[in-house]
Amino acid sequence: MTVIVATDPDFVFAGLPEAEEAPGATAVAARAANPLGPLAALAGTWSGHGFNTIWRPHFPASRQDRFLELNLTTETLVFAPIKGAIPNRGLVMADISMFGLTYMQQIAETKTKAGLHIEPGIWATVPKTTNPSEGASVVRMASIPHGTVILAQGSSDVVAGGPQIQDNNIIPFAIGGTPPANSDFASAEATFTELDLATPSSFRFASPGVTQAMVENPNGVLKAAIQGQTITSTTVLKVSTAHTPVKGGGTANTAFLASASNPPGGNANAVEVDAIFWIETVKGTAGKPDTLQLQYTQVVQLDFNGLRWPHVTVATLHKH
Repeated sequence: MTVIVATDPDFVFAGLPEAEEAPGATAVAARAANPLGPLAALAGTWSGHGFNTIWRPHFPASRQDRFLELNLTTETLVFAPIKGAIPNRGLVMADISMFGLTYMQQIAETKTKAGLHIEPGIWATVPKTTNPSEGASVVRMASIPHGTVILAQGSSDVVAGGPQIQDNNIIPFAIGGTPPANSDFASAEATFTELDLATPSSFRFASPGVTQAMVENPNGVLKAAIQGQTITSTTVLKVSTAHTPVKGGGTANTAFLASASNPPGGNANAVEVDAIFWIETVKGTAGKPDTLQLQYTQVVQLDFNGLRWPHVTVATLHKH
């Protein structure tokens, strides 16, 4: 399989005329060993496996308004650095420069190899700014062929040891309401019977190997993948479209997905995306060198038929 995500070899960003940056602001980044900063280790090809869950609308709604897919996945994620500084012109403050990578993500159901997801996009670093007053941040810009584009912005950090992976769930809840806790899972099964794998359903697909534990806590798949590993350092990239902690980002959807003429929420309006990526250094064993490992958890909130339906994707990938 050939995946092309890089710009042309002779393409190098250059502002015309040259960006008038604040003294020392991004010029320091440009001279750094790698101006990609916390994103530097992403460059290259990653592959591995994960778990994808999605509630999707089901027509006709009078019979059953939803269908639950639970897929074990195989994934390839390729990052290619963008040459040169990406200039951003300022009006209320001096110009800034961003540095980034293009990427292409492809996800398929493991057994059937059926394609589930393809996502071209860009990750970039954003320097500290004074207007708006924001610290240095990272941003992910993505396009999803189903009809959604996202811009998720947030923070980066480097911590000693392994990732702190919290539990999560896919329990639907009211639009504008509070996401349920994992302790609410048993009661949620009474309403959303598709959550109980022991209850037969014509409105659920589960890949062979999907377990009840995975359904109740998709992030448990990530925890299981690193059991027995010694992770010495982790770069944490946490981004959101919800304007927190950085006041930037958002989602945009096609008319089909978002149309207000449909039941509340449209056909399947993607209203929020929250993701955490962990770039982990795994200590080698038996004299072997340390290796890099990429884990992520992402939830896309889909609104349809008056409820908010969490769409969770997790994966553990290894660098080639």
